[in-house]
Amino acid sequence: MNLFADIHSLVLQTLEGFMQEGVLPQGLSLANVTVEPPRDPAHGDMATNAALVLAKPAKIKPREIAELLGEKLTADPRIDVADIAGAGFLNLRLAPAVWTDVAKTVIALGAAYGRSNAGEGRRVNIEYVSANPTGPLHVGHTRGAVFGDALASLLDYAGFDVTREYYINDGGAQVDVLARSVYLRYLEAHGQEVAFEDGTYPGDYLIEVGEALKVKVGDAYLGKDEDHWLEDIRNFSTDAMMDLIREDLASIGVKMDVFYSEKSLYASGRIEEAIADLESRGLIYRGTLEPPKGKLPEDWEPREQMLFKSTDFGDDVDRPVQKSDGSWTYFAPDIAYHFDKVSRGFDALIDVFGADHGGYVKRMKAAVAALSDGKTPLDIKLTQLVKLFKNGEPFKMSKRAGTFVTLRDVVDQVGSDATRFVMLTRRNDAPLDFDFDKVLEQSKDNPVFYVQYASARVHSVLRKAAEAEIPCDNNALAAADLSQNTHEAELAVAKALAEWPRLVEIAARTNEPHRIAFYLYDLAQSFHALWNRGNDAPEIRFLQEGQTEASQGKIALARAVSVVISSGLGILGVTPAEEMR
Repeated sequence: MNLFADIHSLVLQTLEGFMQEGVLPQGLSLANVTVEPPRDPAHGDMATNAALVLAKPAKIKPREIAELLGEKLTADPRIDVADIAGAGFLNLRLAPAVWTDVAKTVIALGAAYGRSNAGEGRRVNIEYVSANPTGPLHVGHTRGAVFGDALASLLDYAGFDVTREYYINDGGAQVDVLARSVYLRYLEAHGQEVAFEDGTYPGDYLIEVGEALKVKVGDAYLGKDEDHWLEDIRNFSTDAMMDLIREDLASIGVKMDVFYSEKSLYASGRIEEAIADLESRGLIYRGTLEPPKGKLPEDWEPREQMLFKSTDFGDDVDRPVQKSDGSWTYFAPDIAYHFDKVSRGFDALIDVFGADHGGYVKRMKAAVAALSDGKTPLDIKLTQLVKLFKNGEPFKMSKRAGTFVTLRDVVDQVGSDATRFVMLTRRNDAPLDFDFDKVLEQSKDNPVFYVQYASARVHSVLRKAAEAEIPCDNNALAAADLSQNTHEAELAVAKALAEWPRLVEIAARTNEPHRIAFYLYDLAQSFHALWNRGNDAPEIRFLQEGQTEASQGKIALARAVSVVISSGLGILGVTPAEEMR
């Protein structure tokens, strides 16, 4: 059930009827006709822009269309009032029974309420985290991991076929640095003193890796040149780091469907295949780029190179894919990786990058547009920085990591649920302040607590109902009489519940899972307001002493709130609370 979609369908059917009757000209496009909540709730429950959208093409004054439409709509028993506002907006007020029945629908459908088939099974690949396999995940990766995972769950909930994917950056020079760092820990394990220089990684997390290498190979690498051990230790270290990363992800409830190795692109000839595909389309040429303004990128050189015509697809400049010495640029394997994604038949691609990858957006979009003939859209989501605070001060560095605060540092402090929820309380492209004290604070200002408290309160009601021997199973509540739930505070909760299906579709369409967190806070706010109003208005309390049927009607509303909170938190990867401790 999607009440907004139902009324929208009613509006469209009415307008189509007007066209058939000759009241409106035939063939008018209704694509831009909407039914949404009005900006000011005092104006009504829903508003449609139909008259404003159709006035010009129909050559009829908008108020005339609004009057005809309002008269017709009020003949429907669901609509009590249709008021014209301004130049022609039509504000609708629905009958109270429409709202009181929402809770009954929620209970009857359970976890299926709000689920959508908007995605129609279309296949979507979401690549996220994709951290270099050189150490544990840090707090910046945490935000990308939570955002990507919640987005994947959201799209799955909205009817898409989602693949969660991690791209292992194991083909670059940073993995050589990792191997040298592990070798130093290996020497340490043999009792030698070492110094971490030349950018090697000093984090304590490599101590165990060095010791494990010693157990595996003994003294086979002692006193040997780098050529003898580099490749073996690269592979050993990468595997060890990926095991660590998988453990980090598991600690925050993230499980990938696919781990894709960059290194495999070199070994399989996939890079050559992707470049050849672009060349066959006339999109590869040899040329010399003008030096870019400002700081020169690492892959620029004032020599003839193999270039991709990315400007044909909206990029600022053409991009080098092969250097003059024949080696591939960093962009080439990225092209090959996305070529592989396109070849796997996905209907849409989503990449979740850190804020420092903003310069890659246009070139990657250009590459995917070229490789797919514009048929496979690529949406790139950038996650901005996270600033950590504790006791009013910036949170200190992690000794174990050596240079940064790890995902585990955060989860160990506040838990997975709080970490995930807070990471979604801002848009992905807005900076986020993560204050450990506020995350653990039990107040309305802490959205994690506020939503979980609403869930716990509902379960408290259900426990007390059981003690009072009031039947509160789903069948009993779905059959309850909700006609007495007409207090403004009760209707506010019902209206918030009715927003859920619409909100899910909007969040999925825009790839914005933070909307779910915002919605849950608003729903919790409506529920807490109802709870508190019950202190002064006994007739709206959930348990009506000596009145089983009246109590069931009130409890049904509360139960519906917990159903939707559970679904919303499920998308965010958070476990709903049954009691607060």
